[in-house]
Amino acid sequence: MINLKPESEHTKGVYFALAAFLMWGLVPVYFKSVEHITALEVVAHRILWSCVFLGAFIVVTRRLDDIIKLSRSPRIIYGLGLSALVISINWLVFIWAVSQDRIIETTLGYFINPLINILFGMIIFKERLRIGQWIAVALAAVGVLYQVVILGQLPWVALVLACSFAIYGVLRKKIPVDSISGLFVETLWLLPAALIYFGWLIWSGSLQFITEGSNTTLLLLSAGLVTSLPLMAFASGARRLSLTLVGLLQYIGPSIAFLIAVFYYNEPMDIHRLTAFLIIWTALVIFSAEGLIQQKRSHIAPA
Repeated sequence: MINLKPESEHTKGVYFALAAFLMWGLVPVYFKSVEHITALEVVAHRILWSCVFLGAFIVVTRRLDDIIKLSRSPRIIYGLGLSALVISINWLVFIWAVSQDRIIETTLGYFINPLINILFGMIIFKERLRIGQWIAVALAAVGVLYQVVILGQLPWVALVLACSFAIYGVLRKKIPVDSISGLFVETLWLLPAALIYFGWLIWSGSLQFITEGSNTTLLLLSAGLVTSLPLMAFASGARRLSLTLVGLLQYIGPSIAFLIAVFYYNEPMDIHRLTAFLIIWTALVIFSAEGLIQQKRSHIAPA
């Protein structure tokens, strides 16, 4: 009986993590369904309804005391204000890119994000990179450079998404707050700007929320669930799993989105784009294998 509980918790963690990454992989389908709405309005709805949903969740789960305690810590509150600004940029670029048939480029951003993370770890946290990590980062740089030279364009969407999410991760790592409370405070920071924007849209008669029909209204009302549910599932999974396993599972999301973009939305994938992806996928294989080997070494007891 004693051994069953850890295994059960591990299994639950895998299910939660898989659910999170599956939802994140399918999220372009949702934003594609509202591509006729301006990206700024979609972001505003994402902020508003995430705030409403998370607020209700916090009240129902009796976490209101945690929020009150947070409000007494200006350093945490202001830190979450900065992280809110960074994640809003990430949201805006992602939603715009999906509406412009650039889902493939968004997946590139989330594929190279782990490699940007280890670069930030070296620069900001003075972490020393191992040889395998150096090779992985160098290969990712080659993949990006290949796109610049061969295709004649900088994959700026991918780079903005990767860097903004990495910066967001650094900020949240330094802020001692759980993911649910943190996201709620972040949306509270962004809420005034969203409400002002809604007011301007109403005044100018261009609020698409009330002019595009009931289907669009329901889709936009769902923005809070689309934002919050994957995060809640991820938080539940991450508590139960090792960082290495979570790191391996995180590639499920962009992989699903990549397949959807190529085979469902028929986004262009020529040999040059595929070559760039193959270089970066090779970097990720090296990165993941190096992490697994390092984890095994750390678990070997000294003689």
